[in-house]
Amino acid sequence: MIRSLTRMALMAAIAIPGLGLSAPSAKAQTESVTFTLVNGTSEVMTHFYASPPSTSSWESDILGQDVLNPNEYVNITVDDGREDCTYDFRAIFADGTESVSRGSVCNGDSYTYTD
Repeated sequence: MIRSLTRMALMAAIAIPGLGLSAPSAKAQTESVTFTLVNGTSEVMTHFYASPPSTSSWESDILGQDVLNPNEYVNITVDDGREDCTYDFRAIFADGTESVSRGSVCNGDSYTYTD
């Protein structure tokens, strides 16, 4: 059974300790970076991964047991001490589709998936 994130959980930050960053063109950060992940699609997002571009594997599923329903959002905090904010993202949806992309999400930015 798939649980959806509650409104309260959507507003809470998800910490990603140790997640690295490496793009030199991104805005420098010296503390944790918090960004908003938005599911602007018509499908339920069942998995979300963010990894530094310098790695060849994905970090753990950030959503865990939760899902991100259409038009919902969640704040994600990366507290890794790195100085840039570029990531490779991977989202998997309930219909079996997946999206892989690269994005720069500095403090206060949002990253939106759309149909």
